Amino acid sequence: MNEQGATPVPPTTAPWWRSAVIYQVYIRSFADGNGDGVGDIAGIRSRLPYLKSLGVDALWINPWYKSPQADHGYDVADYREIDPLFGTVAEAEELIAEAHAHGIRIIPDIVPNHSSDQAAWFQAALAAGPGSPERGRYIFRPGRGAHGELPPNDWDSRFGGPAWTRVADGEWYLHLFTPQQPDLNWQHPDVHAEFESVLRFWFERGVDGFRIDVAHGLVKDPELPDLAGLENAVHPFWDRDEVHDIYRSWRRLADEYPGDRAFVAEAWTDTPERLAAYLRSDGLHTAFNFDFLMTDWDAKDLRSVIDDTLATLGTVGAPATWVMSNHDVMRHASRYGRKAAKKWLANESYVPAGPADLALGTRRARAAGLLTLALPGGAYIYQGEELGLPEVEDLPESVLQDPVWERSGHTERGRDGCRIPIPWSGSKAPYGFSPDNATASPWLPQPTDWAPRTAEAQTGDETSMLELYRTALRIRREHPSLGDGTLTWLDAPDGVLAFQRDPGFLCVVNLSTEPYPLPEHTSILLTSEPVEDGRLAPDQAAWLAL
Repeated sequence: MNEQGATPVPPTTAPWWRSAVIYQVYIRSFADGNGDGVGDIAGIRSRLPYLKSLGVDALWINPWYKSPQADHGYDVADYREIDPLFGTVAEAEELIAEAHAHGIRIIPDIVPNHSSDQAAWFQAALAAGPGSPERGRYIFRPGRGAHGELPPNDWDSRFGGPAWTRVADGEWYLHLFTPQQPDLNWQHPDVHAEFESVLRFWFERGVDGFRIDVAHGLVKDPELPDLAGLENAVHPFWDRDEVHDIYRSWRRLADEYPGDRAFVAEAWTDTPERLAAYLRSDGLHTAFNFDFLMTDWDAKDLRSVIDDTLATLGTVGAPATWVMSNHDVMRHASRYGRKAAKKWLANESYVPAGPADLALGTRRARAAGLLTLALPGGAYIYQGEELGLPEVEDLPESVLQDPVWERSGHTERGRDGCRIPIPWSGSKAPYGFSPDNATASPWLPQPTDWAPRTAEAQTGDETSMLELYRTALRIRREHPSLGDGTLTWLDAPDGVLAFQRDPGFLCVVNLSTEPYPLPEHTSILLTSEPVEDGRLAPDQAAWLAL
């Protein structure tokens, strides 16, 4: 037992994180336990049997810390407190213990790039004034212009508008996201010490690791140069080499605790080689594979990304992690049902072209799920993906809450469409998301046609997305070839992906426009759609035993 009485899940022969299927819980939208229309820890606890039956290994939980919720929890006011909207630290400890009893690990978010402007540190910085030690924990600078009326440089916020806000005494502070999220100064020793203390606080309560928000953005060039004219220079705030010193110290800290505690990085990089630098043996354990997420439904492009990922991460001995959706991007069932309006690049928003063909997108999403879960390494499932949920693209402007909507001057609708509360049961909203005695509607409205998409409606229906995922995850756990390891590509015509994993497993995905005869096999383990005449239809996948 550790200090707080929560027992970590014991390690297996190989570190669990090398093969884990991790389920992302966007806490506001997962399950509402107290009826206020917002998901919470009580809601997660109530759905642990569902998650166990689904077959996932761990939960990544989006920020649950005390926060004014300017960016739905990514503006943290106190990293050692749970926001009352979600529960209490005691409830979090109970969740951790109950999840472990179900064999499920818990990975909360950590947000080290910035705090809330309501955090005690930032309020002290405002009160202390220019040149004070308190301001040194953030990035304050005098403005440019005759009277300091211009921002210190030309950096823009990721959410639109300038990345600088001026305070009453005339200085400006940096915020790469909203003005309510001031960037911390990672060249200050207090910042290092504070986050190591926060990590220990939660490790001692039994969490099994952390997902690191904006892992590539912590360190800024102290000269704060303008971006204009820096095309071939090292970027002044994204993916700087100095971040790796931070993560080496975090890795040493995590290794002090039992149970293979692990980190996963949200690190947007320009090349697979830059991503691999985060995953050296003395650095972080895993990182999201955004190249895979951003790849269109195209056999050649997918194979290229898979090959590049495995080859590059293999040089540092790190496993790949495969992910198709999360709380920041359009759900893949809707992406796969259309073409992107332009090539999707790191740190840019997905721009769709035309309406989605959801029947096509869902068919491809089923096949993509089998492809993803058959690849070597680990995988992430974004809540509701196992229900086949599409993006909700017709939300009225009056209900949009993502700060991107306001910061972009109402030119980008933001991410609310992938954050709609989960439908659990029943024939109308709130579809079991909130209890029967709820006092409020869900924080975002649910579509009126989601009754067939509920977990209740899909349970036991062998044709449903939910049962496809349950079966795939069961086979993945049982089959010795799946999880971490290698793959061997087999000869296949253009538009078809076929690879073998030893011992005795074959995955085939038909992304072409013509049926493809199944390769020689001893039995069919699972297909994304029924196979007719021994041929794999377009946009269909199969798992075969050899």
